[in-house]
Amino acid sequence: MPIAFKKPRPVKIARGVTAGGETPLFLIAGPCVIESEAITLSIARRIRTVCADLKMPFIFKASFDKANRSSIGSYRGPGLDKGLAILKRIKEELSVPVLSDVHETSQVARAAEVLDIIQIPAFLCRQTDLVVEAARTMKPLNLKKGQFLSPQEMENAVEKVLQQGNDRILLTERGTFFGYNNLVFDVRSIPLMKQWGFPVVIDASHAVQRPGGRGMASGGEAEFIPLMVRTGVAAGADGLFLEVHQSPAKALSDGPNSLILNKLEDVLRSALRIKRALREEERKARS
Repeated sequence: MPIAFKKPRPVKIARGVTAGGETPLFLIAGPCVIESEAITLSIARRIRTVCADLKMPFIFKASFDKANRSSIGSYRGPGLDKGLAILKRIKEELSVPVLSDVHETSQVARAAEVLDIIQIPAFLCRQTDLVVEAARTMKPLNLKKGQFLSPQEMENAVEKVLQQGNDRILLTERGTFFGYNNLVFDVRSIPLMKQWGFPVVIDASHAVQRPGGRGMASGGEAEFIPLMVRTGVAAGADGLFLEVHQSPAKALSDGPNSLILNKLEDVLRSALRIKRALREEERKARS
């Protein structure tokens, strides 16, 4: 039976950011992990300036703890308390909403005091207790599709959130396992996950990741990030997720699949042109 694709209804995500429907393309971006207060604030400030110039809604993201690292020796971040303090400063000083991921139920209540959006990592999207605990905060949730799941299976994660009375949901596509150390971005994931009526985001950074590709760390092919952005928007994505760093070669996490900061504006301008073209096509189809 053919899938009845729906246009996502608008979902208020945070101050100044509404996703889905006819709302503007929005950006979730920042470094993979909080490295220091100064570096994180500098990146956030530069992304905000670019987005302000483009009139593009912006949500800042960075992890206070990367619990799912390849090696026990990999940098994980400053931890819950110090990381949330840095995110709170960015939120207040730059007047931007902030997003970070939680890995344990014990982190959820404390994180909800600061975060505008709580993210469920892809590896944990089936972790029922974590999804339910996050949903009960009534904060918007960004559910990242597991690398091991089909897009259709994400309906189960959506249902776990809805059963808590929370319908402020984003779904993020970040690629699917394709053999060892490789991911593939199946563009059908965008419309397939849109069928439940929630906004869908293309994570163009993790879609080019090579999980565990360096043995002790993941690799990546950042040169394909602009292509993933254009493809995702053309397939109907409502928002973009990008890991951005001023010097990816020196990043403490996910450098190989991070977009260099000085290329961000060009990538976003291209995405916005595609979005405008799609909207114009839709307008002509209705007239």
